[in-house]
Amino acid sequence: MANSKGRRRRFGAIRRLKSGRYQARYPGPDGVMRPAPFTFETTADADDWLAEKQTEIRRGEWRDPEAGAVSFRAYADKWIEERELAPLTRDLYRYLLDKHLLSFSESDLDEITAPRVREWRTERLRATGAKTITAKAYRLLKAIMETAVDDELIQRNPCRIKGGGKEKAVERPIATVSQVDALANAVGMRWRLMVYLGAYGPMRPEELAGLRRRDVDLDALRIRVRLAEPERMNGRRVQGDTKSEAGTRTVVLPEFLRRELRWHLESYAEEGPDGLIFVGEKGAPFRRSTFGTKWRKARALVGMPEGFRFYDLRHTGHTLSTRSGATLKDTMVRAGQSSERAALIYQHSDDERQQEVAAGLDATVRRARREVQEAAVAAEDTGDPGDHRSGTDLARGE
Repeated sequence: MANSKGRRRRFGAIRRLKSGRYQARYPGPDGVMRPAPFTFETTADADDWLAEKQTEIRRGEWRDPEAGAVSFRAYADKWIEERELAPLTRDLYRYLLDKHLLSFSESDLDEITAPRVREWRTERLRATGAKTITAKAYRLLKAIMETAVDDELIQRNPCRIKGGGKEKAVERPIATVSQVDALANAVGMRWRLMVYLGAYGPMRPEELAGLRRRDVDLDALRIRVRLAEPERMNGRRVQGDTKSEAGTRTVVLPEFLRRELRWHLESYAEEGPDGLIFVGEKGAPFRRSTFGTKWRKARALVGMPEGFRFYDLRHTGHTLSTRSGATLKDTMVRAGQSSERAALIYQHSDDERQQEVAAGLDATVRRARREVQEAAVAAEDTGDPGDHRSGTDLARGE
């Protein structure tokens, strides 16, 4: 096609419209002629625009302008389905999409811009005041949009807020030995061992839910953590792997838990090798909601802070193990953590060392309990020491 000056155009075409403005079209790498998204006042302006498109194609930077016209929600749903995610992670992502990324659901991928992402984050922080959940939602959005870049649906990720996905971890509280004993007493006989294993295992709730009789060696005082049974948002538990490879481990328990463990196996655990260690009053696997009610009542009775979670018992166990002489590697092995694996790959924590850690933990707890008993005897005038001792007789394991 010849242009207005009589010379043949080498790339694209320009034609004058009835309005007097000019329309430019060009062939994409696929051979399809595509019009510019706007018209031009002069042929020179149209020429410049075509030159830019030709340069993009030659450099491999061209993107199909229709590629980004894909629904964000449809793309996000597919993004989740294509990944091998743990059930709880899948539930979390669905929750974030439904509750915190809802404002993007009706948008196409190319309509989500950097300014819009900044506005969304500001609105979320103002509306919820929850920096942690907003950071999680931002990280999910950024990951989805980064895949869209890889799929050549958009040219650049609009999530470019420095530190937008960082969570500032709040220092978690720890309990004293006496508080752990008090929580175990207050939560009820059926669940007291769960409190102790949560603190002195230290095991995650989903790991405790998956324990079977065949995982327990009472003579050697060991528990084999093989799997986890997290509870999904619909209330159902699903059996799966532990949180990481390091989560599959053998936990050596301190000696003071021998009597607790034996008593629980005889009184509450299901029969048979595959019998669950922890079941509810009606014989069903324990529910988070049911146990949560008992936990909150016990926490209030003991006088623990309202924010003290069952999971914080693990932090208590970490701290006590460290005070008992455990190294960082010892603590990681005991708690089933995989972080810093590369840095600690040449450090070892074998079975003998784990027994030493358990023995040190046993000594620490017994010493703390003895101090409480001695203080109670010294303050006989404030209460009946006989009643005080009977309340912790089983807890002492002596």
